Amino acid sequence: MYDEPPDMPVDRRPDRRRQFAEEARCERPDLSLLCLLVGTVADPALDDAGLDAAQIELDRLAGMLPFGLTGPRAWATALADLLGGHYDFRGSPGDYQRLESSLLHEVLRRHRGLPILLSVVWIEVARRAGAPVYGVALPGHFVVGFGDPAAPDEQVLVDPFDGGRLLTGSDADLLVAGATGAPLDPSMLTPADPLDLVLRILNNIRAWAAARPEQSEVALWALDLSLLLPSHPARLRYERAQLLVQRGEFLTGAAELDAYAEVVAAVDPATADVIKERARAARAMLN
Repeated sequence: MYDEPPDMPVDRRPDRRRQFAEEARCERPDLSLLCLLVGTVADPALDDAGLDAAQIELDRLAGMLPFGLTGPRAWATALADLLGGHYDFRGSPGDYQRLESSLLHEVLRRHRGLPILLSVVWIEVARRAGAPVYGVALPGHFVVGFGDPAAPDEQVLVDPFDGGRLLTGSDADLLVAGATGAPLDPSMLTPADPLDLVLRILNNIRAWAAARPEQSEVALWALDLSLLLPSHPARLRYERAQLLVQRGEFLTGAAELDAYAEVVAAVDPATADVIKERARAARAMLN
C-alpha cells in the first residue's frame, strides 16, 4: 500500500483579504484587526489563534494601566512608564531594515518596530483603557496624541519610537523640519484617520520591498491590500501594473496598464497614450 500524502496546508490568504476589505468598509474600522490582517497576508502561519493572542495581549497591557487617570499628561506618562519603561517597547534604526517592524503581531512579540506600528500599540492599549488618544501623522515620523484634538493647547504628544518620550513643541518642530525642511503647521497635529494610518503602513511595506527586488511578492500583496481600502490613490493601479510587468507577468500587467490608461484618458489624453505604449511594450516582451 502507498502512504497517503500529507494534507497540504490551506492557504487562507484570500479569505484574509476579503476580511480585510470588509473591515475597512465598516462604519468604525478596527485598527488593530486591520493591522493584524496585514500580518496574516505576510505570514500565512498567523492563524485565528494568533490573531486572538495578539488582541488578548493588547487587552492585558491595557489592564495594567493605573485606575483613575485624568488629563492627557497623566495618560501619556502612564503609557510611557508601562510600555516604554516596563516592557521596553521602542525602535532603533535597524528596525527600518526588517519587514517584521511593520507587522503588529511581530511588534507585540519583539517589542520593536517602526514609529507607526509602535504608535498603533500605544493607541490600542490606551484606547482600551479609556484614554483620549489618537495617532498624529507628522511628516516622516508618526507619533501619538493625548487630549482633546479641539483644544491644541492641552494636547500632549509622545514618541513611541523613543519609548514614549513626551514631546515639547520644539521637539515636534524639529521632527517636522528634519523630514521636510519646513516648519510645523498646526494642521499636522490633527488626528489621523485609521484607514489613512493603515495605508501609510502598507506604503512602508512597499518601500521596504522596493529596495529588495527579490521581495516583489511582498510589494504586490501590499499594493493589493492598499487597493482594497475604500479610499486610495488612483496611481496605485498603475504601480501594480508596472510591478506585474517587472515580475514577468507581461499579459496581465499590460491589461492593467490599458485599463488604467482608459481611466486617465478622460483627464490627460497625452499621459494615457504613454501608458498604452508601455502596455504594447510589455506585450512585445513575450516575443
